Amino acid sequence: MTQAPALTDRAALTRFRARARRRAEPAFFLHDEAVDEIKERLTEVNRTFTAPAVVSAFPEIWGAAFADAVHVSDQDTLDLQPGAHDLVIHAMSLHWANDLVGQLVQCRRALRPDGLFLGVFFGGQTLQELRVALAQAEVALTGGLSPRVAPMGEIRDLGALLQRAGFALPVADSAARLVTYRSPLHLIDDLRGMGEVNALSSRHRVAPPRALFSEMARIYHDTYAQPDGRIPATFETIFLTGWAPDESQQKPLRPGSAKARLADALKTFEMPLADPIKPRDN
Repeated sequence: MTQAPALTDRAALTRFRARARRRAEPAFFLHDEAVDEIKERLTEVNRTFTAPAVVSAFPEIWGAAFADAVHVSDQDTLDLQPGAHDLVIHAMSLHWANDLVGQLVQCRRALRPDGLFLGVFFGGQTLQELRVALAQAEVALTGGLSPRVAPMGEIRDLGALLQRAGFALPVADSAARLVTYRSPLHLIDDLRGMGEVNALSSRHRVAPPRALFSEMARIYHDTYAQPDGRIPATFETIFLTGWAPDESQQKPLRPGSAKARLADALKTFEMPLADPIKPRDN
């Protein structure tokens, strides 16, 4: 059986992340915001976690925020022990996963019964303006398209993936953030500072036409520029929440098992249904 090609060139991704770390001013502000949001969500859970783990490519960021956690790299095979943790956070890496469901399954297996999983990563609306401008510029110059921005999951599909991975009480939600830049080239420089540039296995390995990025910048500015001349860039952050199954968790009631009528609770009249419409003989 032929194995499907990997989405991500892990060696290239590792190089790009290392280059981002070496910059005098890395662009990790979205990681900082994700840390704050995860911490806020944990305060809303009535639970003290004593054995947390964090999956991240940037332990220098997440390690400072969760100093008592086990920190592991976001490799295809996670270095997590089965049943060892009551909390697993997958931090800003799932959009590069070659097997997203496989990553979720590994996190679930690492959890104790009734342990909590929290995932945070970029979603499908991320860089939508850049995708459009790059595509239009490349079609205009070359007559074709090449993969330049990684595909990212849509929120409508991600709750189902949590269920496929075996999580109970799955929830997926998102938040979009609009960041403005002086120009599209400043945006691309920030993406380098995040380590979030093109690491797709299917990317073209030859240098793009010299005019591609200048044409992209023109289209981007003409299409999206704000009144002050700055250009917007959308970053959608997806949050996944799920629990390792446990008998103590609430279960949905069987249909028809309710002991009280909704109409009584609302103190309203319940309109009976009309007789069903019978099919006519033709």
